[in-house]
Amino acid sequence: MNLTILASLVASAAAFAPSQVAQTSTTLNAFEGEIGAQAPLGFFDPLGLLDDADQERFDRLRYVEIKHGRIAQLAFLGNIITRAGVHLPGNIDQAGTTFDSIPDGYAAIQAISGAGLTQIILFVGFLELGVMKDVTGEAEFPGDFRNGALDFGWDTFDEETKLAKRGVELNQGRAAMMGILGLMVHEQLGGVLPVVGEM
Repeated sequence: MNLTILASLVASAAAFAPSQVAQTSTTLNAFEGEIGAQAPLGFFDPLGLLDDADQERFDRLRYVEIKHGRIAQLAFLGNIITRAGVHLPGNIDQAGTTFDSIPDGYAAIQAISGAGLTQIILFVGFLELGVMKDVTGEAEFPGDFRNGALDFGWDTFDEETKLAKRGVELNQGRAAMMGILGLMVHEQLGGVLPVVGEM
């Protein structure tokens, strides 16, 4: 009886022993050193979007991630600012509708006229197709839209500082994407959030 208990204890303890995992080389290992692959997750691709991907595919997805991060930062900040009562001065249309009369969140979409929404969509399309891209071919990295005109001191930084700043932008964009998603969900759920207030 004692031998049976001892054997079962040894067998159950063996279940928690570390197993040897063979090191395999995949295309994912090629992206382990990229900006954004940071502790504690390292390189994180749960959907397998980069399985068998090359550098061009990675750069395209990184460009999209940076662009969406920048949009999410603007969306999050705009949501917080307008909920705090800060609005543009003046009117949004010729009929005299003031900016501060437009409600916050999803309700704003229905408060703006169809012509106004069309203008917004056309403006965003213009930015997407004509402005927010590497026009001159001088980009140092995906998402670099300086086009030889804007600098703000970027060229004065050393390479380590540039990498750190790019990593910060990437992480802030990721946080903003989660933040605006959270605000959108909570708006649909209703209630009150700290700092944001009534949803």
